[in-house]
Amino acid sequence: MNTWIAAALASLMSLPAIAADALPPRVQQVTFKSEVGSVQFKQKIKGYQTAEYKLVAKAGQTLTVDFKSSNTSAYFNVAAPGADEALFNGSIMGDHFAAAVPADGEYTVQVYLMRNAARRQAVASYSLSLWLSDNAPTDAKKPATKSP
Repeated sequence: MNTWIAAALASLMSLPAIAADALPPRVQQVTFKSEVGSVQFKQKIKGYQTAEYKLVAKAGQTLTVDFKSSNTSAYFNVAAPGADEALFNGSIMGDHFAAAVPADGEYTVQVYLMRNAARRQAVASYSLSLWLSDNAPTDAKKPATKSP
């Protein structure tokens, strides 16, 4: 019985540390003058803070994201509406995304620091450029051609 009480007390004591990590994201609704356009943001995040940029796109439109940061531990992800996993994971795939979006809906571009930097309360100044167009991605890979 004492083991259960000790375990319950230990878990209660760890709650403030967990809650401190779970900061609400800074959310920015992205709107364009028409159904296509571009916008650029220059902002900062610190520690476990994240920033979310939400934009509405239609299936087949091309979303392009370019990201530059003062901190090499800062990245971005792109999430499709209702998806269980990221459409793009910047920590694996880099600082540029360009693809036709798969479905109509609200897409989220999330900027974050990796845990190692977030724990140290590191700061990342960044610029994030978002483009939404009806054209095919400009950096789409062309199909390979075989020589005769």
